[in-house]
Amino acid sequence: MVTATLVDTLKVENELGEGIIWDAAGAAVWWTDIEGSILYRYCPQNKQLDQWALPERLGSFALVTNSDQLICGFASGFAYYNPFTGAIQWLSKIEQSNMGTRLNDGRADRQGRFWAGSMVESGEQGAGALYCLDHQLQVSSKISGLTIPNGLCWSPDSAIMYHTDTPTRRIYRYDFDATSGAISNQSLLLQTEQDCFPDGSTVDAEGYIWSAQWAASRVVRYSPEGEIDFILPLHVSQPTCVAFGGPDLNMLFITTAYQGMTPDARKAEPEAGNVFIFQTDIEGIADPRFQSLLRQE
Repeated sequence: MVTATLVDTLKVENELGEGIIWDAAGAAVWWTDIEGSILYRYCPQNKQLDQWALPERLGSFALVTNSDQLICGFASGFAYYNPFTGAIQWLSKIEQSNMGTRLNDGRADRQGRFWAGSMVESGEQGAGALYCLDHQLQVSSKISGLTIPNGLCWSPDSAIMYHTDTPTRRIYRYDFDATSGAISNQSLLLQTEQDCFPDGSTVDAEGYIWSAQWAASRVVRYSPEGEIDFILPLHVSQPTCVAFGGPDLNMLFITTAYQGMTPDARKAEPEAGNVFIFQTDIEGIADPRFQSLLRQE
């Protein structure tokens, strides 16, 4: 039986905490408050919390091999960003003709590409897409017709990619070609219950999917066949993203949000927007880094 025990709460009060990843080399966890345009780093060993103001909203990001830079899915496009110097190098602006969208959930695959989806903030539903930034820094669209793309993760052997368009409450699986980054053969893995909206996800070492579920006050562990294996209840209603970390990759980090909550709702959920850390008996997989074959400026 899976166990998960709350061991710490980071009282950061993020309006929209998201994009959490573990830095194995630096022994730190990183995440973003999208609406606050703030990047965070926390080292559990010495409990040091650092934060940086960002040039614009940051939906998702990944660490970069042999670099202090991050590869970032900012609201308006992909860029290298160095939090220590503030230097930014824009690589590709996304959907400049559709100002009602911004980049949202994303992560690096295990071959070192970076993926991020654009979500609709205003205007036509289904105007978003999922993009891949490859080793040559070329951007390609992989899935279209999305509204709030989320839940991007891969099976341990990289043979399967999981992805969701949150409003549909459906998590899909795709065959994934790790060599080329091509996806094919979309199939429905599962559909969540009414008012349970799958948000950020990760996959553990056993190949099970951990899904943060917006509006549902929970994180759910699903089998590779889409069956519920374990439910972790939370005392906040809007969990947003999950990551495994710690020296043994068995600590579960969960970002949350208070976005859209009324003053009365915030009083009822004083912990909304904080980051929760659980000790589990499940081992995760180290978050990969972005790799480019081109020299960084």
